[in-house]
Amino acid sequence: MPRTTELRCLCVASATVVSIGAALATLGAAGAEKTDGTRLFDADCAACHASDGRGRSSAEVGFDLPLPNFTDCRFATPEPDKDWSAIIHRGGPQRGFDRIMPAFEKALTDEEIDALIDHLRKFCTNPRWPRGDLNIPRAMFTEKAFPEDEAVVTTTIVTDGPNSYESEFTWEQRIGVLSQIEVSLPIERADLGDPTGWKTGAGDLAVAFKHVLHHDLERGSILAVGAEVALPTGDETKGFGTGTTVLEAQVMYDKLLPHDSFVEVQGLARFPHDSGLEDEAEIRLAVGRTWTQDGGFGRAWTPMLEVLGNRQLAGGAETEWDVVPEFQVSLSARQHIMAAAGWRIPMTQRDSRVNEFVFYLLWDWFDGRIREGW
Repeated sequence: MPRTTELRCLCVASATVVSIGAALATLGAAGAEKTDGTRLFDADCAACHASDGRGRSSAEVGFDLPLPNFTDCRFATPEPDKDWSAIIHRGGPQRGFDRIMPAFEKALTDEEIDALIDHLRKFCTNPRWPRGDLNIPRAMFTEKAFPEDEAVVTTTIVTDGPNSYESEFTWEQRIGVLSQIEVSLPIERADLGDPTGWKTGAGDLAVAFKHVLHHDLERGSILAVGAEVALPTGDETKGFGTGTTVLEAQVMYDKLLPHDSFVEVQGLARFPHDSGLEDEAEIRLAVGRTWTQDGGFGRAWTPMLEVLGNRQLAGGAETEWDVVPEFQVSLSARQHIMAAAGWRIPMTQRDSRVNEFVFYLLWDWFDGRIREGW
């Protein structure tokens, strides 16, 4: 799916003052002569987007809407083919963009549109950029390998025992081709009992770095490693932090499966600076499948199931296992605003551990502003 307001037009049929209807009629008449993506693009799209994919100027096309530069890999790679296909089939409004991008589903066959997308992908000539088809839905706890530009607010509510809830604010920003930085800060509120009562405070500030080691679109896999440092900024006396610096090492692997299914795995180890706290290892696994409404072009629904295992790296320690049934749904037409909800259920040590309701709101800020694309 194109990003920012400059990306509102993928394949405008004509840069002349002829009507959109006349342009589509011309496309239909020429359909029998189109045999590949290059010819399709040159015949039907280059009038606006130029043969080199850089986009023509406003003076050339006759309207003020900026056209995308398909040679810019930063723009051209993050979204999957299905989002571009939705816009070419149904026009700009299908993904919350301008109506000047017309619908081509009556002028081009599905095979021709697929060939056109294949040609558009060739304008980015740097294969080091991971393709957006490898960017699977975000699970509640399992970190995915794809580098992102997102802002997420995740809220956890304890549903048994002492009342408390936590909202963690996370900012993710892509750096270069393969890397990402992340900053997160939890804000917690808990009932500390008599005579203290309810208290609110910030938890430990965490800064993380992620780097993609390998990606293979043909095999549908992507592998990344990461590191995180959590600083003791929270009030430990109120339970709003660990009271020590914690280092964390991570490895993340995602795999696409048939029928829009996927699996993602994350392994991590934590090392508190305070020798009084135990080192920990954790394994997280998520599986899910995406269903898309409106013939594959509308709102996306993704049910997922996570399995979480945590164990202190000390002799005799038991592994704590949780399961998290959850789902994610796209809210905006542009699909850059998402929501998800899940239920974290302990499977071991259930007498001392509690259920938690977890939900998040996600804004893919590189796709546009919050109020755009609805």
